[in-house]
Amino acid sequence: MTAFPAGTILGYPRIGRRRELKRAVEAHWSGALDEAGLESVAADLRRTTRARLADLGLGRDDSSIPETFSFYDQVLDVAAAVGALPERFAHLRAEDGSVPLSALFAAARGVGEAAPLEMTKWFDTNYHYLVPEIGPETRFALSSDRFARQVAESVADGYVTRPVLVGPVTFLALAKGTDAAAPGARPLDRLDDLLLVYVELLAALRAAGAQWVQIDEPALVSQSLGYSDDELATAAARALDVLTVSDDRPAILVAAGYGALSAPAWRALAASAAEGLAIDLTRGGVPSPVAGLDGKVIVAGVVDGRNVWRGDLAGAADVLDAVGGLGAAAVAVGTSTSLQHVPHDLADEPDLDPRLVSWLAFADQKVSQVTTLARGLADGRDAIAGELDAATAALADRRSAPGVRDGAVRARAGALTPADRSRTPFEVRAAAQDAVLGLPALPTTTIGSFPQTAEIRRARARATRGEIDEATYEGFLRDEIARVIALQEDIGLDVLVHGEPERNDMVQYFAENLDGFAVTRNGWVQSYGSRATRPSILWGDVSRPAPITVPWAAYAQSLSAAPVKGMLTGPVTILAWSFVRDDQPLGETADQVALALRDEIADLERAGIAIVQVDEPALRELLPLRTADQPAYLDWSVGSFRLATAGAADETQIHTHLCYSEFGVVIDAIAALDADVTSIEAARSRGEVISEVAASGFAHGIGPGVYDIHSPRVPSVDEVSSLLERAVAELDVRRLWVNPDCGLKTRGYDETVASLRHIVAAARAVRAEVGAGV
Repeated sequence: MTAFPAGTILGYPRIGRRRELKRAVEAHWSGALDEAGLESVAADLRRTTRARLADLGLGRDDSSIPETFSFYDQVLDVAAAVGALPERFAHLRAEDGSVPLSALFAAARGVGEAAPLEMTKWFDTNYHYLVPEIGPETRFALSSDRFARQVAESVADGYVTRPVLVGPVTFLALAKGTDAAAPGARPLDRLDDLLLVYVELLAALRAAGAQWVQIDEPALVSQSLGYSDDELATAAARALDVLTVSDDRPAILVAAGYGALSAPAWRALAASAAEGLAIDLTRGGVPSPVAGLDGKVIVAGVVDGRNVWRGDLAGAADVLDAVGGLGAAAVAVGTSTSLQHVPHDLADEPDLDPRLVSWLAFADQKVSQVTTLARGLADGRDAIAGELDAATAALADRRSAPGVRDGAVRARAGALTPADRSRTPFEVRAAAQDAVLGLPALPTTTIGSFPQTAEIRRARARATRGEIDEATYEGFLRDEIARVIALQEDIGLDVLVHGEPERNDMVQYFAENLDGFAVTRNGWVQSYGSRATRPSILWGDVSRPAPITVPWAAYAQSLSAAPVKGMLTGPVTILAWSFVRDDQPLGETADQVALALRDEIADLERAGIAIVQVDEPALRELLPLRTADQPAYLDWSVGSFRLATAGAADETQIHTHLCYSEFGVVIDAIAALDADVTSIEAARSRGEVISEVAASGFAHGIGPGVYDIHSPRVPSVDEVSSLLERAVAELDVRRLWVNPDCGLKTRGYDETVASLRHIVAAARAVRAEVGAGV
């Protein structure tokens, strides 16, 4: 067996410390940077990453540095490599049948009449992947040499790195079947055909200089993909039987992060001929000894790849000792997942309180934790006693620091009763709201944000730097809100929004105005493609010192006779898109956030706001991957939303929004939220969710999205009308709303205005078809 290093990570942030990749990719899309220039920026980023990881202690020539670069998404990269892009993009292939970068971007964003691949969340994270479309017509063939070229690039630079591929079982388990699939056929049925291409791909990586390859198979920890534990374990065993036959391949490290492996999967991986197994030990205990480990290296994922807390290094060392008792040939230290889910470096955060910094670890600090623990494995605990003691002291300091526990906050939460989470029946509320609002059938609205223009970003940056005073900045924001209100009235929307020009991010904005949070300057984390967010750090008990959104909502409402929605981010999403304290149950933290939002809704009502939207796009995202853990999660997550909204009057219409959330999986929980109107993603899936909603008997207001805002395409009036007609045919038109899939923050104004005009035109046409009297 090729030797494996004593410590490694399963992946690293790939967007650049200052989002260099984002800027280069978007410049390429706009025509300002040609493909050669984009490739040059990407190569520089890869070289910078390798050098940084080597400086942090990972080896240049021992396969400890992973190659995880992607221009857009790791699942899409594999789809391109194995030729699995849908036929609607076939005309973009090169003459030799290969998939060029332009075709990859077209599959991600759409081109002409060719709609992009669907997008959804990567397991229970805020990262989005592109969903492969696999059917009997899919012709697998090695169609890209990009993985091999990156290995060769690293070799030329003096490194022996470890390429990382989404594994064949996970790739197919995450895919959706096509219309051409026979009844009962599933993407995983195509495993044997796909494996033939993976064999070729592994041979190409070996020829390029790879000694190890990392095959990511997180599907083996999940029960949320429509396959049983036994089915996935059997598929993994079959895949490894095929992939390990040839000697013309690198050694294989199978990585299964994001949770504990199922028992069948653990047995199957141990019995396989794979040379290494990387397991997540931050979400479950050390597994039991099984046959087959004696010839393998186990990469023990004791450093959490998904949060920013410094963690208990002494406890991690104890876990490593326990893993040593499993009987493997060797034990290495690793991260539980790729570090793509955390920011680059704490050294880039001069604004954070030094005491808080001492409790934290970003990607670079986690690499150092891995190398420290690896040194302890090799030389004994005494060799790292100072580092272990420092981590233990930081944990103790965090427990006792002011603000971590607030007596008033805890007393209020402790006094809650079931009545605090209940409203009057929906039918009673709906009648009261219809009387107050007087909206037409198929009312039109948007999800909240309008485009964040360069002018808005410049004004915010100038205000942050103190170059303009608060009054000047507020005047600018009022002018922007007035412009957006007038624009919506001109377009003809029925329910308006203020556009959110004052908000840098739908979570960070609230974090900046709530006690118990800290925000970063450069803590960027990739969400999808070129989109990155800066998750806030929720470190202490949460409370609201003053109203947050009320002045802006009230001002916007003063400008129009049409109702203007108040816009809030829900408690589950605030937790999901932050780095949350890990010293108490999530449900307790969610209730604290919910109480702050409850107070905000009360103030919005007093200011004359009749509709309040409390967004929960992350509700599905946090759903545990194991079914046994899901009821408890759904109980506290639904309860926190109801706590936030149940104080509203019957006449106040509560909206919520969910995006790319596989609605059918949590339909009962969404109904239990008891929101008056729920808007959901539907455009990219061509309205597939509508049938699920209809079959469920969902009785509240519903707004299936008719405009995919993650693509620059402008949907035609006919395209929107077609989706609306499908919705009208299957759902109660009296409760049907018309809206985009998500907020418009990332779009440009030309495409936004054109798309919204098409939405309004389609809604009016379908409204006329169904009759004004509904």
